[in-house]
Amino acid sequence: MKVLLTGGAGFIGSNLTKAFLQHNQITKVRVLDNFSTGYRQNLQDVIQHPKFELIVGDITDFATCERAMIGMELVSHQAALGSVPRSIVDPVNTNANNITGSLNIYTAAKNAGIKRIVYAASSSTYGDSQSLPKVEDVIGRPLSPYAVTKYVMELYADVFAKTYGMEFIGLRYFNVFGPHQSPKGAYAAVIPLFMDAIIANQAPTMNGDGSYSRDFTYVDNVVQANIKALFTTNAEAVNQVYNVAFGESTTLLQLYNYIREIAGSTLEPQFGPFRVGDIPHSLANIDKAKLLLEYSPTISVQQGLQQAFEWYKTNRHFYN
Repeated sequence: MKVLLTGGAGFIGSNLTKAFLQHNQITKVRVLDNFSTGYRQNLQDVIQHPKFELIVGDITDFATCERAMIGMELVSHQAALGSVPRSIVDPVNTNANNITGSLNIYTAAKNAGIKRIVYAASSSTYGDSQSLPKVEDVIGRPLSPYAVTKYVMELYADVFAKTYGMEFIGLRYFNVFGPHQSPKGAYAAVIPLFMDAIIANQAPTMNGDGSYSRDFTYVDNVVQANIKALFTTNAEAVNQVYNVAFGESTTLLQLYNYIREIAGSTLEPQFGPFRVGDIPHSLANIDKAKLLLEYSPTISVQQGLQQAFEWYKTNRHFYN
């Protein structure tokens, strides 16, 4: 199969790129990325691979999306303008990339006769729902522009499936971490920020008092879910959304202590204000993905943190 991977130079996308290139059922991996949040160095190890092709372009340009579809058989749609805080600062660009861009990808795939799209959804879709653990069919009202855009992606996928006979599988990611997640920039995620600070022997700043909890998910588990979604032959599994997580709750303070233990550090964190748009707690029920996609996360939070720390320690200046 020939796969178009949007956002393949990003954090999750570059991990998918490498996994797709190693997959024996995939004969070509075409990455479409504009490098607005992805990095060219994320692709430096694969740029010469015989199965790899790069198109530098923007999903907000429909002609580019149509060109990227030529000759492809499957679409892995990872491109997005991520980050809840970024969306609060810049809702217009978040909307343009995540809604208009996704609609372009869906429509270009339809026009090219591509039947299946696996796309990156988000746990932010659960919004102000208080129920824990999060179950796919119980969502609340969105708490950020980013959450709105990710929910609209799901709505469009549902409409395209019903209207055009296409197959969509949405994967609601929960706080993914691992190699190639940049610690740089105003919207860097908490784990690379903590690791980069500890490696530099600097006390990191934690949003809030450390009591907020998340279902932190190592990127290899997410890669597994994407591959299973692309190739599932279970008719019941398509045109669904799934939680992709480890299924375990970790507070920010627990997370920091895990990282500090791995690093052999005695640094105490500093505490800052709670972040606007953040929900206090997030935990996924992953039974649906286990049942229909045969998803089975194999790397725990602590195991993933160990692997990620070794990567950051070796590649600390990767994004400088």
